[in-house]
Amino acid sequence: MPSGIATYDEDRSQTRTGTGPQVMAALRNTAIDALRTADITNIAAANRHHALDSTRLLALLGIT
Repeated sequence: MPSGIATYDEDRSQTRTGTGPQVMAALRNTAIDALRTADITNIAAANRHHALDSTRLLALLGIT
């Protein structure tokens, strides 16, 4: 199973109409791509790590 699958709990999403599902998929893919660009392979662990402190994500993206 590729990294990132089920990491964002997509199966429980209630976004089902209009362009919502495509937008959510694009956001998830962007987040995964940003982590992979930083050579992070364990997406779930990286999500937990960055969720603890929002400045970590900003630093990862070079926005600090």
